Amino acid sequence: MKKIKAPGKGLSSFQIIIGGFAAVILLGALLLMLPIASREGVVTPFNQTLFTATSACCVTGLVLLDTASHWSWFGQIIIITLIQIGGLGVISVASFMMMVSGKKISLMTRQTAQNAISAPHIGGIVKLTRFIFITTFSVEILGGLAMLPVFIKEFGARGIWKSFFHSVSAFCNAGFDLMGDKSGKFSSLTYFSDNGYITFVICFLLVFGGIGFLTWEDLFFKRFKFKEYKMQSKVILITSLVLFIIPAVLYFIFDFKDFPLKERICVSIFQSLTPRTAGFNTADLAAMTGPGKVVMMILMLIGGAPGSTAGGMKVTTVAVLFANAKAVFSRRKSAHFFERRIEDSTIKNAATILFLYMFMAITGALVISMIEGLPLEACFFETMSAAGTAGLTVGITSGLSLASQIILIVLMFFGRVGGLTLIYAAFVPKELYESKYPVENITVG
Repeated sequence: MKKIKAPGKGLSSFQIIIGGFAAVILLGALLLMLPIASREGVVTPFNQTLFTATSACCVTGLVLLDTASHWSWFGQIIIITLIQIGGLGVISVASFMMMVSGKKISLMTRQTAQNAISAPHIGGIVKLTRFIFITTFSVEILGGLAMLPVFIKEFGARGIWKSFFHSVSAFCNAGFDLMGDKSGKFSSLTYFSDNGYITFVICFLLVFGGIGFLTWEDLFFKRFKFKEYKMQSKVILITSLVLFIIPAVLYFIFDFKDFPLKERICVSIFQSLTPRTAGFNTADLAAMTGPGKVVMMILMLIGGAPGSTAGGMKVTTVAVLFANAKAVFSRRKSAHFFERRIEDSTIKNAATILFLYMFMAITGALVISMIEGLPLEACFFETMSAAGTAGLTVGITSGLSLASQIILIVLMFFGRVGGLTLIYAAFVPKELYESKYPVENITVG
């Protein structure tokens, strides 16, 4: 048995990440309570502002109040600021601000930033953070400019704000929209269901934001030399492509078969991408078929890539579990991708993450169903959406009681900071040991 030194008395990087998110959410909730934050100039109840701030900072998109019709310009600015901070990560934003101000980045800050963006090593973390922010702001500005003609045509001068708001919201996979004063409260982007141009721009933004910061490096610096990409980037791109094509085909054939062809194509493509934590929708989700909703719940749980603006348990988690299952079926000793072996610890982490997300989502759904007296399927859809930070809803969120709202708040926070981050932050043993106990077989399956 080998003894390892216990961690220091200070906060761990995981505790700093969680504390940072919690502090930003609380500050955002308090600012949204100010009368100036609402259109009617009234104080919005704390439970509603806390829900909104959590959803924005955790880039989820579930809302109790329609963003366009309830919140003033000030309130919307607070919300989009929370979205930007949550999408990039509280620690990354703090590190970038320190860089801009010329302050020295400490080793602890670098280590925390490394954990926050899932970087493989601490070396070059400052350079990577700078690259992330420059790329983010560039893409968001280009996305806003691309949508500007359409939004100005529909909203006049207000379209300028709306185009850039939706660009940031889409890139950060947040799902907050400002269409409530145009197409009705909680209508999301259904107004543009047959607009191929807006569908393409929004899809590009949410995909680019959801594939991960480290994948950007390969795409930018290695161009189309796929063989030279990091193994993780290859897995992310291929898995994401599969998770896009299969649902799109299923939705086109079964769920939206009564739509006109152009709208059918746009809606099928959009609904296959948006569950991966984007939070927008261009179709009535409550009217979808049962199998269609199940596929959507699976996609919401999976989410995007690690170190991205997206939440969920991540596409790499699913890929690792699939590779492990394939290895078991073929009686191979280890799972692998592209002639690279996967560590057993990675497989254990993937299985644990899947268990955590399923346990939280199922437990939350059961409790909400019992509290509200609602169908379990609808409650399960909402909890999967919250845990996966997807933000899609079948229309029950705004009518939930305070207890159910708290459950969704916890799930959104859990989904954004990550299950393992919470565990590592909560359980910091005073002494750590490496030990191996005697082996005894147990039958599974």
